[in-house]
Amino acid sequence: MSSTRDIRRRIKSVRSTSQITKAMQMVAASKMRKAQLAAVVGRPYAEHLNQALAQAANNCAGGPQHVLMERREVKRRAVVLVSTDKGLCGGLNGNLFREAMQYDPETTLFVTAGNRAAQFVARTRRKLAAEFRYQDAPTMAEARAISKHVRKMFLDHEVDAVDVLFSNFVNTLTQKPKVWPLLPVGELRGVAPDLRGGMRDAPLPDQMALHLGGGASEFVFEPGAEQVLGSLLSHSLNYQIYEILLEAKASEHSARMVAMKNATENAQKLIKDLTLVYNKERQAAITSELLEITTATMAQG
Repeated sequence: MSSTRDIRRRIKSVRSTSQITKAMQMVAASKMRKAQLAAVVGRPYAEHLNQALAQAANNCAGGPQHVLMERREVKRRAVVLVSTDKGLCGGLNGNLFREAMQYDPETTLFVTAGNRAAQFVARTRRKLAAEFRYQDAPTMAEARAISKHVRKMFLDHEVDAVDVLFSNFVNTLTQKPKVWPLLPVGELRGVAPDLRGGMRDAPLPDQMALHLGGGASEFVFEPGAEQVLGSLLSHSLNYQIYEILLEAKASEHSARMVAMKNATENAQKLIKDLTLVYNKERQAAITSELLEITTATMAQG
């Protein structure tokens, strides 16, 4: 009966694992819904911010170019790598890091957000400029800290361009690595990004483009459009990082929910298979005992 005891022990262990993965699946689903809701709630604010920014840029047409819009030959680039803090989320981080491997390690500085990104940079011996943390519910303060650091690197000519590499939330089953050019700020054409689809619906692949929607109100700028543009550009970059953190968190929780769902289903299938093996072993043992009893009875006459 030692074999049946081993099988019972395995069934008990797999059932415990199944309960854990089921609980993690439910927690991830709840957090994913909260992350999506946070992105949707900020949509009206983002639209009005982009309208004001686009009009300020139009009023400054022909004037001096803002320093954050200065285009230079890219000799050194900074990449803000946004990953998860924990694992158990399928191939989310692996896909992200494969994309990060495409950057030249000699000319690229990495700014990481998330433990896994920092570990990747250290493991591959790439250049780490700064390391940040962000919570399950990202805050504007966390986004502002990241944005401020990369702006300083750009303004101090430490780097000539800044990209953000993160996991873009497409839907519950699909999350794709996305590169979002942050600096220098591209042409301001005036249309707000569609937050319903996240950053994936951005109009231009190679520059930030803010479009002014139809029927937008006219803005009066005090003390002047140039001063307002400078403040709005910095705030807009902060808000872009904030939205990216929300996208990354929604991707993380979605990937973890799907991974834990698959793990739970696999555990239940394994329990079913082990139960079948256990029943066969038990039946074989019972049959063997019956044969021994019958044989002994017949031998006694």
